[in-house]
Amino acid sequence: MDPVITASVPLLEPPGWAVAQRGLFDLLDRAWRAFERDFTGPDGRLAYGGRLSTRDGVDDFYETFFNWPQLYLLGGADDLLPSAERHWEGVTRQLAGLGMLEQEYERGYDWFHQGESLLLFYFLCLAAPGRWAERARRFADLYVDPAHGNYDPARRIIRRPHNGSDRHREGLFDGRSYPWLPEEARMYGFPLEWVLPPGTPEPPRDEDPRLGEQLRRRVGVGDTAVNLAATGLVRNALMLTGEPRYRDWIAEYAGAWCARASANGGIVPDNVAPDGTVGGLLEGRWYGGHYGWSWPHGWYSVGQAATVAALAGVAATGDESFLDLVRPALDEVIAQGKVMAFSEADSSLRSRWTVQLGPDVGTPTLHVPFRYSDRGWFDYNPMLMSVPIALWHHSAAPADRNRIERLREASGYDWSTVRAFRSKEESGHEEPWFAFLAGDDPTYPERILAAAQAQVRHRMTRMERYRGEDVAEADIHVWQQTNPVVTEALVQLTWGGPQVLYNGGLQQARLRYYDAEARRPGLPPSVAALVSRIEPEATVVDLVNLDPRTDHAVIVQAGAFGEDTIRTVRHTVCEDPSWIGGLYDYGHSEPRVTSASARADGPWLTVRLPRSTTVRLTLGLDLRTRPPSYRTPFDTP
Repeated sequence: MDPVITASVPLLEPPGWAVAQRGLFDLLDRAWRAFERDFTGPDGRLAYGGRLSTRDGVDDFYETFFNWPQLYLLGGADDLLPSAERHWEGVTRQLAGLGMLEQEYERGYDWFHQGESLLLFYFLCLAAPGRWAERARRFADLYVDPAHGNYDPARRIIRRPHNGSDRHREGLFDGRSYPWLPEEARMYGFPLEWVLPPGTPEPPRDEDPRLGEQLRRRVGVGDTAVNLAATGLVRNALMLTGEPRYRDWIAEYAGAWCARASANGGIVPDNVAPDGTVGGLLEGRWYGGHYGWSWPHGWYSVGQAATVAALAGVAATGDESFLDLVRPALDEVIAQGKVMAFSEADSSLRSRWTVQLGPDVGTPTLHVPFRYSDRGWFDYNPMLMSVPIALWHHSAAPADRNRIERLREASGYDWSTVRAFRSKEESGHEEPWFAFLAGDDPTYPERILAAAQAQVRHRMTRMERYRGEDVAEADIHVWQQTNPVVTEALVQLTWGGPQVLYNGGLQQARLRYYDAEARRPGLPPSVAALVSRIEPEATVVDLVNLDPRTDHAVIVQAGAFGEDTIRTVRHTVCEDPSWIGGLYDYGHSEPRVTSASARADGPWLTVRLPRSTTVRLTLGLDLRTRPPSYRTPFDTP
């Protein structure tokens, strides 16, 4: 029997963060309904009548809705979940009609984009596991079952950089030459620079078939590091079904990449030839694979995929050594760092950092190289904090926290600065969140919620601009840029977790919640939550019931997937009997508040919140004490 805590501290003056948090929920509810009305059809598909001329585009359709079921899981409206499910199904039918899917799954594309596509699916599985388990098993089997042609168990590789449901799709593109976009060629250059014949234009012309043939022969076959993100798909099936074959595949595939990284001085290589050798088609180079260290994004793509696999490996086996897929490479790029102003860096991601850094683009700060080629390390950018934060959040290890502290010390700008930007990943505020958790910025909750509201309003204005317009193929990113659902602030403040790794990650959280009366995930209406510390020995959360008339009950879960155990609970208690129900005589002094303790010894804790009350819980957690799963407190044991 799960313990029950009853809040007794009266809510005299609602904290600003709680009022702002519920205000954001209300604004988001209006926003997603407006987007649905203006940009989607009755069956859930996006308003798009064009075609897709390359293999690209599937991700852009699904990404539009990726965080809609995430908002439901946080406490969004009851009808948000069926709407998100309808959009997945409508978009899936739409993409099948465009020739991009077979059996509801990507025919064959790289896992940098497949990971983006699947975030919507993963959140739907978490929100309604019973309705999505069959698809989750079927999709994972594309990789776990060698009969589908994606996996070579003898060499422990995924056979192609472009993989999926169509075993006959080969190479990286259709036609003779890679479908370069001129602006991408300017930003990222071209892969396989060393094989270009003398006299090749710099950069090569986009229709030049010579580079296309080299790409097809050298890079279009064999395994590549971003395929590590496929472990997220298999981990999703493992948590839904518990079938050992999914655990064994993750251990085998991620384990093979761990061995390759160890043999490469700790840095995960980015390519494996069909015969199982690193660099077998690249004259021995550990770099140069598709979406690898050299082209186009380097650490941005390799680091996220390796982290997805590392966390999947630990979740599947309990073996923390899988984190070595990430840590040595992360430490190497930090060791190669240089202090400079972003305006002086050779970054290929200029538009991203210009927005995120704002006035600090000219401030000297630590930059690390994202890419490596024959010329050594290059493409310097400020550190993307998503990977170091994900490692620390998972492990709670002093070494992972110290790494972040060193990065903060090397930063030339104030980590408590909150800017009202929204990246495609719906992340980027890890630095001020960390400063808040470290106790250095108590105003962060109000400021990040204000920034989130600003972004919702900005995107609703964009919706008015694009409403009713025909979207051309070149402009299909407009849906992502217009999606008004923002969740990063709510994930950080209520779940005590970072936003999900965008290229195929599964959610991390210290805590999640269920509405005990409605028997669904998420905070009940009028209830706000603030996680202000996430150390295992003291994970601190405030729960507030703003409703002056209605009582609520919240089930608190330890871990995103119930993988942690709540051992002890210390909670605030009102000792003054005259404060019954939050009522008191005029002129009465404020209530006396002390604390009480209890034991839980399980993943769940029920908290009753009478009207206009608040409680602070200090939870002692044991991390990763049980296999992560999609089991809920309402499931029959």
